[in-house]
Amino acid sequence: MKIDWLIVGAGFTGCILAEQIASRLDQNVLIVEKRDHIGGNAYDCYDENGVLAHQYGPHLFHTNSKKVWDYLSTFTEWLFYQHHVLAVIDGKKVPVPFNLNSLHMLFPIGYANKMEMKLIDRYGLGKKVPILEMIEDSDEEIQQLADFVYKKVFLGYTLKQWGIDPKNLDSSVTARVPIHISRDDRYFQDKYQAVPKSGYTAMFKNIIKNPNIKILLKTDYKELKDRFSAAKMVYTGPIDEFFDYKYGELPYRSLNFKSIHHSNTDYYQETSQINYPNDYDFTRITEYKHITQQKTAGTTIMVEEACPYLRGMNDPYYPIPNKEHTELYRKYHAEADKIKNRVLFIGRLAEYRYYNMDQVVARALQTFERQIINK
Repeated sequence: MKIDWLIVGAGFTGCILAEQIASRLDQNVLIVEKRDHIGGNAYDCYDENGVLAHQYGPHLFHTNSKKVWDYLSTFTEWLFYQHHVLAVIDGKKVPVPFNLNSLHMLFPIGYANKMEMKLIDRYGLGKKVPILEMIEDSDEEIQQLADFVYKKVFLGYTLKQWGIDPKNLDSSVTARVPIHISRDDRYFQDKYQAVPKSGYTAMFKNIIKNPNIKILLKTDYKELKDRFSAAKMVYTGPIDEFFDYKYGELPYRSLNFKSIHHSNTDYYQETSQINYPNDYDFTRITEYKHITQQKTAGTTIMVEEACPYLRGMNDPYYPIPNKEHTELYRKYHAEADKIKNRVLFIGRLAEYRYYNMDQVVARALQTFERQIINK
């Protein structure tokens, strides 16, 4: 088989670009993947008890982009699902992000009513206010409430998730944790919210179901790149690894997952995800039957704990966003620019950037249009 393109990584980015190249350009693509499965971190499979579980933590698809939604809809039917998350705060399970319902569940009715009116007057009903902005409000009572939310909801979870003080993280992290001046308990408010009806893995199989696409699992691309040196390359792996860590390693956070099956109950918890910002070492427990709506005896939960990334020992999940790490990434980005005519670097690891799933899909489609088909 003549290879026109060598794509490193079988996650969203790699598979979507393979599909676009194979179907729209009628060119041959070889996808090379280190893991033993396709789908990247969105990979799901049935466990030994018949429960469909996301193997790398919950992946809930949500987007406001009709283009992204329509594209993926050609490869899957959807199971409509709107995500609700509870957090254990002072022994009570309250909705997060923190909202007006959370306020009334944690405080006496008189204070809650007073603060609800004050928040609506100050910010407007339906607004999402970053926690750090509210902490700097001139109103002392709003400051006190924001400080409570910061310490009880945000601080402990962030320390466990990232392993460093939030003050040492990029502001984009805190911006993702607003207070909702609303009674809408949904974790996301996007127009389209769902999960693939038959699972993510089935959707990925459909995406790369093209005779022009071949895939090799459990394979390091370095073993093959000399054989396909004439092929153009899309690289979705860690950018520092590509350049043999010449400037040092880019830091990441990793995750440990513990799967536990309960055969004597249909459901373990009230909703699909419960966060533990202050108690225990783990961050959250996910119960997948709430998401997949399976009708099976027993249930499987996934206990998730963040940990340091150690090369060769575990997988990199989250780039750690701060000024120092961004400067280090820029050195690798400059190296990538030198070979951009031969290698296209794209994706969370290659760009050292956090993307939601819909952002990854949109970026892959946009990159094909701007940097491949119209180049």
